[in-house]
Amino acid sequence: MAVAVVDSHGELMAFTRHDGVGLPSIHLAQNKTYTAARERQPSGNLGQWARDTGKDMGYWNDARVTGFKGGLPIFVDEQCVGAIGVSGLSEEEDEALASQAIDVQRLQ
Repeated sequence: MAVAVVDSHGELMAFTRHDGVGLPSIHLAQNKTYTAARERQPSGNLGQWARDTGKDMGYWNDARVTGFKGGLPIFVDEQCVGAIGVSGLSEEEDEALASQAIDVQRLQ
C-alpha cells in the first residue's frame, strides 16, 4: 500500500509506502490525491463522470488527473485544505482507508 498527502494545490506534503509495493501504486496514490485536491472531490467521481459521458480522462488535459477511487479531499470549515490518496488494494478498499484516515484525524 502507498499513501500520499498533498496541500490544497495538489503538491506533495507527505508520502509513505509498504516495502515491496508495486510502482503503479506509488504513482497512483500521488495522482489520486493530486486529483482530489485539484478538483475538490473524490478522484473516483471523475472516473464515473467519464464513464457516464463517454469521455476519457484526457478531457482534463493533465496527465496526473486520474479517475481511480482512493483520493479524497480534506475539508476544514468547508474549505479544501488538502487531500489524501491511497493505492495498493482494490479501489473500494483504497477509498475506505482514505476516508478512515480523514475520520481519525478529525477525532484528534
